Amino acid sequence: MNALEVTRLETRKTMVELIGLGKTFHNKQNQVKALEDINLSIYEGEIFGIIGLSGAGKSTLVRCINLLEMPSAGSVIFDGTDIVTLKQKELLKVRQSMGMIFQQFNLLMQRTALQNICFPLEIAGISKKEAKQRALELLDIVGLSEKANAYPAQLSGGQKQRIAIARALATNPKVLLCDEATSALDPTTTRSILSLLKEINQRTNITVIVITHEMSVIEEICNRVAIIDQSRIAEVGEVEEVFAKPKSKIARQLVFSGAGHIESFTGRHKLRIIFDGRTSFEPVIANMVLECKAPVNILFADTKDIDGKAFGQMIIQLPDDEVSRKKIYAYLQTNKIKNEEVESHVE
Repeated sequence: MNALEVTRLETRKTMVELIGLGKTFHNKQNQVKALEDINLSIYEGEIFGIIGLSGAGKSTLVRCINLLEMPSAGSVIFDGTDIVTLKQKELLKVRQSMGMIFQQFNLLMQRTALQNICFPLEIAGISKKEAKQRALELLDIVGLSEKANAYPAQLSGGQKQRIAIARALATNPKVLLCDEATSALDPTTTRSILSLLKEINQRTNITVIVITHEMSVIEEICNRVAIIDQSRIAEVGEVEEVFAKPKSKIARQLVFSGAGHIESFTGRHKLRIIFDGRTSFEPVIANMVLECKAPVNILFADTKDIDGKAFGQMIIQLPDDEVSRKKIYAYLQTNKIKNEEVESHVE
């Protein structure tokens, strides 16, 4: 996000503002501070991420935004109104402007997809005819028009979450709260759900607040991110800035988690990759590693870019695992990338 985009963002209307927010849970033995002095401004139309490790307080935070949990201290300003001060009847009306989706979907198992989407509209007093029309529109938006009469047990995880998203959008909310909405889904389905959320945000300008423990989700969809650590906000900023220059210890831990890092690489087999005019913009090695799901170690590289074409050579060390090596050989052959084995003493 460049400086102009940041300026435009900051001149937008503030949709959610948390001021000195705190939440303490009490029991007979002791008290636990789940949130302490949380201060955040979330703008209209942005996709804002809140990330932290397990137990950091992020799920409590999202439940305080719509007052499913009543804060022990501070204010929750929603669309200009401190909703902490509202009476129950007024609060129920405000909650119609806040949709929420959950990790486990929370669909009503005895209702069809269409009936699940109609449910919040029924509570809001909308006529059955209008509710059905709105539900059918939303089924089309989430790409499941053909599943109108299917029950949750007949749907995949991704389809259930799409129905849950449609249900959350039924009352035309101003804010969509997503509490670990993709944690129960596989990576491919996760990407499709995140793409859908981004599309809905762009189409309707709805403010989306994403609660997650996965940096990949933040990177994929969010404009800005707040990192919560031990009940407090450790860092807030544009996603690109936080990823490039994390300031807090917890941000560095989340960004550079070490997951999948290889401390040392051993392999007796070496391969020379020959570049003889392929486009310089093709990430040959990166694509090979991603496709084959096998790491390699670059021992030597001497390549040049000439008019957008790559020339030269690279020597890589292959893993000892035979299956992984065969995948790499097959990938290179299929993509017509010139290569040759080299003796183990060559580096």
